[in-house]
Amino acid sequence: MRTTSSSTASATSADFQLARLAGAIAEPARARMLSCLMDGHARTATELAAVAEVAASTASAHLARLKDERLVELLVQGKHRYFRLAGDNVAAALESLMVVAGAPCAAAFAPSTPSRLRTARTCYDHMAGTAGVALHDRLHAQGWLSGLQSGSYELTPDGAVALESLGVEVDAVRRSRRRFACACLDWSERRPHLGGALGAAWLQLSLRRGWVRQALDSRELALTPKALREMPELFA
Repeated sequence: MRTTSSSTASATSADFQLARLAGAIAEPARARMLSCLMDGHARTATELAAVAEVAASTASAHLARLKDERLVELLVQGKHRYFRLAGDNVAAALESLMVVAGAPCAAAFAPSTPSRLRTARTCYDHMAGTAGVALHDRLHAQGWLSGLQSGSYELTPDGAVALESLGVEVDAVRRSRRRFACACLDWSERRPHLGGALGAAWLQLSLRRGWVRQALDSRELALTPKALREMPELFA
């Protein structure tokens, strides 16, 4: 009798899990829920039911499926139950799938993203859109990031000093249990923006400094005049 090798069994298991995950995302109501959670906010089942345009009981079933597949996680605060994406790796995967889903048939790329979202928005917990891609490029042009070709980034000595001086606690970011800094393919621009723990830290710094404002009910970010005045080399 022939036995299945461990490598073959492992590949089969990975294929099966991929198929299960794809199936969880593929249902339109669940896809709408996941897209809604891409702004980094937690929402109730009732709110997500409205977004998905389904009944409350149907929404509960969908959210249970997403939770089982570790795409969302449940937060309980007193009598309230909230759902959010299970992590930045889930957000990065969804952003990449949006790129594939919106890929143009012709060679020329013409973005169809609404202008207010294309300019600046959140990709889970970091900055995306035209502003996010420009920031990514300028951090590299300033010589603050290395690893452009690999997509796995590291701060240069000058970059660490510069970001520390602006208020990023670099050592704390390094202690995060997630990837330090990486390229995240942008849904609207089809070019990378800055992801990982450093991208999240930069967005939080930008919000604290008043360089950007975040909409309460969408992924939209608004660049402020203060950003252009104080940090023209990164935001102008």
